Amino acid sequence: MTARLGLVVPSSNTTAEPEFRAMAPEATTVHAARMPLEDVTVDGLDEMASGAEHAAELLAHAAVDGLAYACTTGSLLHGPGFDEELESRLSDAAGAPAVATALSVKRALAALDAETVAVVTPYAAELNERERAYLADSGFAVATLDGRGLVDNTEIGELTAADAKRQVRSAVPDDTAVDAVFVSCTNYRTVPVLSDLEDTLGVPVISSNAATMWDLADRLGVESTLDTALTAV
Repeated sequence: MTARLGLVVPSSNTTAEPEFRAMAPEATTVHAARMPLEDVTVDGLDEMASGAEHAAELLAHAAVDGLAYACTTGSLLHGPGFDEELESRLSDAAGAPAVATALSVKRALAALDAETVAVVTPYAAELNERERAYLADSGFAVATLDGRGLVDNTEIGELTAADAKRQVRSAVPDDTAVDAVFVSCTNYRTVPVLSDLEDTLGVPVISSNAATMWDLADRLGVESTLDTALTAV
């Protein structure tokens, strides 16, 4: 099956589109609508979310088969429940199924039967604590959470997949007792190193874009070329 996938992304995100295209089958296309965001802060993300429905309406003009709110902290900002509300709002606006990254991550971790997770992010402390609280409220124990302290989303987008791999290897020792590792942020390049990290650590390693693509593809019945443990779920 082929499909048109819609992405609602922060204006400063330079990673989601290429990573989704890399994970999508050749005949499936990816189309993005953008919401204004420069700094990844609580206030910035809150303001950005007010433009979500307009972005979804614009994607409806392209007759997308489904869409994703591709922003992790932007979809967990107000805790569990806000993620479901976002999905509902976007689905109504676009007239198509919608997923939100934070909820996609929860679904992915649940599908992997993960209870204890290690989390790696590019974020500053305030957003890290929001993410820790969101995961804890969703029933996951956060064994460790490591952030880079970045606020400028352009700087986050300049990080490479190799940077993500080094951060995971530094933050998650081989003997860490976790069921899965989660690399957060749709603007953090990760997909090329997920399989290698899984082989090294011996546990599933997911990222924001990987979980969102898996969730959206599953919702639409589209195959993903993503090479991670999620493909076996």
